Amino acid sequence: MILEHALLPVMPGLEGEFEAAFDEARHIIAAMPGFVDLTLSRGIESPSTYLLLVHWQSVEAHEVGFRGSPEYERWRALLHRFYEPFPVVEHFAEVAHA
Repeated sequence: MILEHALLPVMPGLEGEFEAAFDEARHIIAAMPGFVDLTLSRGIESPSTYLLLVHWQSVEAHEVGFRGSPEYERWRALLHRFYEPFPVVEHFAEVAHA
């Protein structure tokens, strides 16, 4: 299992609209093969920044399966207009857990 990490810089003033769009978009990603779970958190010090953490069965499930799917176009249409600048997405493998 891998963890996708993305800091989402939402344009100030659009946080409520973003959260409503994400509520719809989360159903799209949750239906993808290889999806395990996700959390979306809002910054305390920077309330226009969100942290998206998604567990996938593999990097390929995210990069090829989800991003290569027709459903990804709907995800993009719902969410990508809120970001400035566009988020950096990285993948991590767990090395320790407490």
